[in-house]
Amino acid sequence: MQVTMRSENHVGYVTLSNPPVNAIGQALRQGLLEAVRWAERDRLDRVIVFGAGGVFAAGADAKEFDSPPQAPHLPEVLNAIDESFVPWIAAIEGVALGGGAEIAMACRMRIMAPDARIGLPEVTLGVIPGAGGTARLPRLVGLQKAVEMITMGKPIGAQEARSAGLVHAVEDDPIEAAFMVNSEELGCIVPTWEFHAPAHDPDLFRMARENLKAKMAGQEAPLRALEVIEAGLSLPFHQALMQERQVFLELKTGPQAKALRHIFFAQRAAKAPAHLRDLALEVRHAVVVGGGTMGAGIAYALLAAGLQVTVLEADAAGLQRAEDTIGKLTEASLKRGIIDAAQAADQRRRMTLSTEYSEAASAQLAIEAVFEDMAVKHEILAKLDAVMPADAVLATNTSYLDVNEMAARLMDPTRVIGLHFFAPAHIMKLLEIVQGAQSSDRAISTGYALAKRLGKVPVLAGVCDGFIGNRILARYREA
Repeated sequence: MQVTMRSENHVGYVTLSNPPVNAIGQALRQGLLEAVRWAERDRLDRVIVFGAGGVFAAGADAKEFDSPPQAPHLPEVLNAIDESFVPWIAAIEGVALGGGAEIAMACRMRIMAPDARIGLPEVTLGVIPGAGGTARLPRLVGLQKAVEMITMGKPIGAQEARSAGLVHAVEDDPIEAAFMVNSEELGCIVPTWEFHAPAHDPDLFRMARENLKAKMAGQEAPLRALEVIEAGLSLPFHQALMQERQVFLELKTGPQAKALRHIFFAQRAAKAPAHLRDLALEVRHAVVVGGGTMGAGIAYALLAAGLQVTVLEADAAGLQRAEDTIGKLTEASLKRGIIDAAQAADQRRRMTLSTEYSEAASAQLAIEAVFEDMAVKHEILAKLDAVMPADAVLATNTSYLDVNEMAARLMDPTRVIGLHFFAPAHIMKLLEIVQGAQSSDRAISTGYALAKRLGKVPVLAGVCDGFIGNRILARYREA
């Protein structure tokens, strides 16, 4: 069963269980609706809803998007929760995304674990929230924050959610905290559907529309989401839900949503094959040779992932350029709020810049990122080969050169692979893992593990001119 129910001391516990991420399909929706009726029949004091496996719910089951909607529909289920005389408390661990966030917003109270995240990322799949998100979120966090979260689709952390008013508390054990909530306090919380919509702000919508046209040009869903939020402000709550649902159903069968779902499933399929799992080296210290634009970007990506990083350059001038470039990337992340001052300081502590290849002696991985000259790459790989541990992986960031030719001159060609990043390396998601004729399973597995740690999408390529991405780019430029 995808929804299990039990009661203890007049408190109901409802568990969402659809591994691995508790996606909200028909069976889970049906189970939730039955849980509402069960709690009301037994006149429970409260219901605590949470997800199995440390995840609340990561949204609707996208596999259902290409099929006709199946009852019960999520808006119906969430209205039943929101309007029930038995108050529900969402105990959020892991993530509450899309429909998972909408379930939480329909509850009377929300408590998050410190490392949990919540958000409405539907626009990234070409649709808008379809179960009350555009109506409930503005009522809980105000218009500006709701517009930002819905149209940009970026989840937020627990403390930000608490500051915004989306959740009531942040606790290490949200289930236990939900049990401890005073019944009188819980009874005084107004159900979300009874909240008044925030006042209309024409300037806010005008600026948001201009921002979306600039940042998300060509994308239909963000602008439609903005329209739905704006129109919903002047509608009674349940009418706002109806117009939201109509637009959601319209968009989900459109070409953009279908294309984005294809990308969604393709990216999740891009992972290490079963026979390569659990073979990777544990990379704690990585070396980047070359501190130019690409090398600095790779080094910063490794630092951001928590690794100890050594950047090797030919001379002091090269080291200074590398330090300056990485410093600019750090400052940009600070300004954008991606990291704080403590994290920036920690990254600097974990970085070493040197001209001495002996600094690579303790590393498990090296990535050469110098200009495309085979003789220079041969020289660099030979120096790394001489000083690094015998089981370390040697990788090249070459865009076009023959990985097999590079490996052939080394003592152990099986430890050589390509790790082809795309500029800017700390931002772009694609990482081509190039498998040479003699590349070992361990080396390839290490490449996959590194991609996962860096938050990249790994794609395995063979040795050929331009690999995959640049071959596509060449045809694109011709067209």
